[in-house]
Amino acid sequence: MTDDVILKISHVSKSFGAVQALNGVDFELRKGEIHALAGENGAGKSTLMNIIDGILQPDSGEILLDGQVVRISSPAEAQKLGIGFVHQEISLCPDVSVAENIFMAATNVSRAFLTDYQALQRDAGVILSQLADIDPSWPVRELSISNQQLVEIAKALTLDCRVLILDEPTAALTEKEAQVLFQIMRRLADRGISIIYISHRMAEIFDNCDRVSVFRDGRYIVTHKVRDIQPGTIVNAMVGRMIDNLYPAKMTAAQTSDEIILKVSNLSEAVRFNGISFELKKGEILGFAGLIGSGRSEIVKGICQLEGTVTGDTWLNGQKLALKHYSDSIAAGMVYLSEDRKGDGVFLDMSISANVSALKLGQVSGPLGIINTDKEDGQAEKLGHMLNLKHGQLSDPVSSLSGGNQQKVAIAKMLSVDPKLIFLDEPTRGVDIGAKSEIHRILRDLARSGVGIIVISSELPELIGVCDRVLVVREGSISGEVAGDAMTEENIMHLASVLETQKKTA
Repeated sequence: MTDDVILKISHVSKSFGAVQALNGVDFELRKGEIHALAGENGAGKSTLMNIIDGILQPDSGEILLDGQVVRISSPAEAQKLGIGFVHQEISLCPDVSVAENIFMAATNVSRAFLTDYQALQRDAGVILSQLADIDPSWPVRELSISNQQLVEIAKALTLDCRVLILDEPTAALTEKEAQVLFQIMRRLADRGISIIYISHRMAEIFDNCDRVSVFRDGRYIVTHKVRDIQPGTIVNAMVGRMIDNLYPAKMTAAQTSDEIILKVSNLSEAVRFNGISFELKKGEILGFAGLIGSGRSEIVKGICQLEGTVTGDTWLNGQKLALKHYSDSIAAGMVYLSEDRKGDGVFLDMSISANVSALKLGQVSGPLGIINTDKEDGQAEKLGHMLNLKHGQLSDPVSSLSGGNQQKVAIAKMLSVDPKLIFLDEPTRGVDIGAKSEIHRILRDLARSGVGIIVISSELPELIGVCDRVLVVREGSISGEVAGDAMTEENIMHLASVLETQKKTA
């Protein structure tokens, strides 16, 4: 990192109607540095990045690149100026190949009459070799979410960037993939490329970034050198208050119940998991850990009859279930909150009220099946109040909400059917630390009220902080359980990744 400023934002403001998204913001990015941008959802980070990328235009203020005032009218103009942007939300074309996605921008401006697909795949393979073993000829729709994120990053690496913006790039990556990305980031910075890194994960910021700037409520707050501060300093600047208890108190021994909410026995599916047996007790939060691809999400989806042909037995509150479809699971009182909030968790273009009622429209419909909007709004208002949902009008689309509040709408949708058990897959992915704390509180309150809670998460501190027990999944089987003082990152990772060679060779 040098002291040369490559990008300077000066007194930039942006409003959307009555909402002041940015208010006189200043920001400086130096040549060859990795500069973290921290702040709660709604702090203005994405708005500023969209202005830098030409997606939005500022109401006032200036952008200077290499000391020269520039007007960035579009993403194409940003690319010409050497600015690349890897968005948090995946925006690939699912029906064409990985290689075509990576070089789509170059292909669009090419004057060639025919595309040399072999050369395209060869060049894509060279770039992908830095990231992961992904076949450039595969259609994108066949890739996992984590591999799609890596393709998005590969697209950015093809650009001749001077400034690279990465918005929550590790949200869908495994730990191994994330470490590869961090190595690439450092190599790019060593070559003089400047990186703006947006993340809610303090460990990533402190392990990989040179400086960090904090935004709050559309205003620039402070910039620090990472080596000079502690994570608590950043968290307190982000929220404007102290967050002492990110995780609520767990069950005490006196609160422990022997009443079983869910019992699963010898659950199996032809390819993805086998011989799964476990119990969930009333009042506890049970966690599922495991590397991506281990089968943890597939097990839960199998229980709910969302995927695969599953054998084995399941009991809910002592009642043996015979489920054939997810609708049967909902009727029985078991619901699943997807890890893909934008794709499966909420309907972004629909209203808050319509989202909350979507799982069981009969609750808010009249005798002819016509939606009673008063009932629908009343249900959304009640659940929104319970979850401390921050919103404008209930008729506003969910896309108008911050990531944390979108997740609360998704949880409200689950609660609208009065569930006995909720499976939550990556419940706090892509939400800020304040919203995480609130969601953790909500889950504990639900567990104390008697609702069964099972959490799947890639964030080990979250599992350790919020769960009473954690089951670890490896290669489609439960490799072990941790609880109490044994619930450590080291023990979980050992169970998740170490090959039991003695068993294999016995």
